[in-house]
Amino acid sequence: MKIEELIKQCIKNNRAAQNELFRQYKDTLYFTSLKYCRNDVDAEDNLHDSFITIFQKIKTYKHKGSFEGWMKRITIYKAIDKYKAIKPINIEIKDDILEETITVEETENLNLEQLLKLIQDLPDQYRLVFNLYQMDGFSHKQIGAVLNISEGTSKSNYHRAKLILREQIIAINKSLKPKAH
Repeated sequence: MKIEELIKQCIKNNRAAQNELFRQYKDTLYFTSLKYCRNDVDAEDNLHDSFITIFQKIKTYKHKGSFEGWMKRITIYKAIDKYKAIKPINIEIKDDILEETITVEETENLNLEQLLKLIQDLPDQYRLVFNLYQMDGFSHKQIGAVLNISEGTSKSNYHRAKLILREQIIAINKSLKPKAH
């Protein structure tokens, strides 16, 4: 069934179409959830909550932009909303912003699962900003609006996240190097 027909059937609350939509997109949206959540269980919960919202709001999809992108946004916002409900996010760090970059060479000893784990272990405010900016292409202005923080705080949190990741990657690489006798 083509996506346009699948959407039409989901609007009609057709359970078979909803199951098919879930089957087609669950892995993609689970990975999106995993980037924003602390662990597998939270990502799984976010995935299910996201699909509930997708099915409730599917009739509002305007067929502008990709449907997958529309669903990813819902998934991202669901994860952020859960975090905002737990703890306020307006933490401002007054400090010099260090422009730290992580080179490809530094990450070549790590697989995707290890990198994802490092990102998941970031403090919540850093993880959210890092993912929104680096992984999903939001601007710092957009991030500020979504997370209810200033643009400067977004930039600061992003740079702090990169610094933490860089330090952790360097530490892992050092531990992997064979020791000279």
